[in-house]
Amino acid sequence: MMKSKLKLAILDMYEGTRNLGMQNIQDIVRRFGAELDFDIFDVRSKVKVPDLSYDIYLFSGGPGNPLEGSESWLSPFHDLIDDLWHYNRSEEGAKKYVFFICHSFQMACHHFKLGEISRRRKKSFGTFPVHKTEDGENEPLFSELSEPFWVADFREYQIVKPDFARMEEIGARLLCVENDRAHLEPERAMMAVRFSPEMIGTQFHPEADPVGMRSYFAEEERVTAVLEEYGEERYRSMVADLHDPDKIARTHATILPLFLHDSIRGVREGALELV
Repeated sequence: MMKSKLKLAILDMYEGTRNLGMQNIQDIVRRFGAELDFDIFDVRSKVKVPDLSYDIYLFSGGPGNPLEGSESWLSPFHDLIDDLWHYNRSEEGAKKYVFFICHSFQMACHHFKLGEISRRRKKSFGTFPVHKTEDGENEPLFSELSEPFWVADFREYQIVKPDFARMEEIGARLLCVENDRAHLEPERAMMAVRFSPEMIGTQFHPEADPVGMRSYFAEEERVTAVLEEYGEERYRSMVADLHDPDKIARTHATILPLFLHDSIRGVREGALELV
């Protein structure tokens, strides 16, 4: 007998701004088309938030201050996180699996009170190494990645000052940090958190496709804008990293595909427990 497909919800947090993230997310999800059907919810522009009928939830990145927004969508957004959290703790059998990216990750960290949101002195733009913590070394989604591993990172805001007591209270784990500085100024940003066995998030963009990024950042007006704001050295460094198969390409091929594979298996196995 043919297995029924699982349902996946993509929460679009971009508010209509041009981006690569949503297309990259959909491209990855479509690789699992034999197992998954998906719907897209425009959270900020159209105040669309999914209910609990989905098996897997992908929260995208997006622009702006994660502490600001219209209450019309902020309230149902945070209600959904609470509903997913409580569902996974109160229901037997199949759980709901969740991945937060960038802007959504910042909002989730704030929601669970795991750190402080601050504005960066200078916007992070390009490709950078991130460093695994001890918990990150034991994170299955990062097991095939080097130490450090390379990510695409574009943000004005950051999560700093991790509250480890609060993390211990809810069972969360800090998985990787921005860099390996011994001193604390400027503070190292939290780059990935395992909130629970079913919920994980990254400050960086694991969906970033180096081929698409190379095309995007080869557009004349974008090249000019990047050179004017960040300089030629930053631009050339990013382009070189996008051509390196051991950098962004490896991260793109690893984290979200593994998350989806593990989530599908988790839902299927959980459902079998109730049979």
